Amino acid sequence: MKKILHPATSRGTANFGWLQAKYSFSFANYYNPDRLQFGKLRVLNDDQVDPAMGFGKHPHKNMEIVTIPKSGALKHHDSMGNSGIVKSGDIQVMSAGSGVEHSEINASSTDPVTLFQIWVIPDKEEVSPRYDQKQIAPLLKDNSFSTIVKPKSEAQENELWIHQQAYFSIGTFSEKTETSYSLYNKSHCVYVFVINGTILVDNETLNKRDAIGIWDTDRISITANGNSRVLLIETPMN
Repeated sequence: MKKILHPATSRGTANFGWLQAKYSFSFANYYNPDRLQFGKLRVLNDDQVDPAMGFGKHPHKNMEIVTIPKSGALKHHDSMGNSGIVKSGDIQVMSAGSGVEHSEINASSTDPVTLFQIWVIPDKEEVSPRYDQKQIAPLLKDNSFSTIVKPKSEAQENELWIHQQAYFSIGTFSEKTETSYSLYNKSHCVYVFVINGTILVDNETLNKRDAIGIWDTDRISITANGNSRVLLIETPMN
């Protein structure tokens, strides 16, 4: 097993007034040659957006984009004709493909919205853009990991998918739990990101927003303390 630690304090930061952001990988004005991506995971931004503010209409191309609000709600609109509210407890998946424009605005005029914005490099370019969203809560089991996004080739009807051999899993732990994650493909890598709480991975203690990238293994043992929530992103290594 090989690993690389990414403590929360090592992330890039940005303050645009209306947006407070933490960058796990190089993004916008934050550039770190040692943090360009991990496997096919290109972006993991931890954002807080002020009331009634947000990301106005802007384009994307050939990227798989996953958005997970942590608190509050986003008002979504895109050039495919989709519009609606993505709130805490939901997950949004968008394939930019051959090109799409969208906006994501805080739906509240009084409260901030916090969210994770995640980009995965696709395994197929110039596909038709697409949009989907679902509630996360019904997909999760307590004290274990649940896969919530899969590759297109493996997703069943009504399951969320992206154009990449990648898997997103979330673990929610109400009590101390010793568990494990078996990789779908042993040649893949896994990015373990602690949303909240404390976990132990390969003798490394990770706290809130700490992360560890792991590869050259087919199974990861994890001990999670109570009130912990963990995001796992498995992708091809190269």
